[in-house]
Order: sequence, then structure tokens, then C-alpha cells
Amino acid sequence: MFFVIHDPTTLNRQGNDAGPQYRSAIFYHLPEQKTTAGEVIAKLQAAGCGTGPSSRGDAASRFYVAEDEHQEYYQRNPYQPYCMMVVQPKVAKFRKHFIAKLKK
Repeated sequence: MFFVIHDPTTLNRQGNDAGPQYRSAIFYHLPEQKTTAGEVIAKLQAAGCGTGPSSRGDAASRFYVAEDEHQEYYQRNPYQPYCMMVVQPKVAKFRKHFIAKLKK
């Protein structure tokens, strides 16, 4: 799912927001997860699709829960310009490819 909805060509960026805190990555906890991520990335690179500078695995580190105002942000602000330009296209792409996997 990750490789379908993220843009692999934009390193450390989400829409107009830039910086390492906006990077897309697969965060692994176990060596097996790192291996699996690396194998998937290598297969996609060999096939010439779905990878780029932001297609990588990073060791999970300390996780900080977002402030309350950022929780369920898209659901509460669907018409906010960022949500309309950045989030909504990703949600639409996810639904197109994975609608059968969504909970009813």
C-alpha cells in the first residue's frame, strides 16, 4: 500500500512542507522487517517502478503522538487547501486500489 500511494521522487517533502520530519519511509523495528522492506524496494527498482529517493527503510526511533489539533485532521478539515491538494488525492488513490480491504 505504501508504494502505491506515496510519491517516491519527493525526498523529505509532503506537498509544500519540506524537511526530514516530512519524509516517507518504512520504519522497521525488527531485522526481519528491514530485510523485507529492502527486498520489496529492490524488486520494485529492478522492475523500474515505484521507487526513488524516498523509497527506503529507516530504523524506528522515538515516536511522538501528534497534538490533539492534528489528530484526525483530514476528517475534520476536508476542505482545507492542504487536505484538498495533498491528502485527498492520496486517499482517492488508496481507495481506488484497496477499496476491498477497507472495513465496512
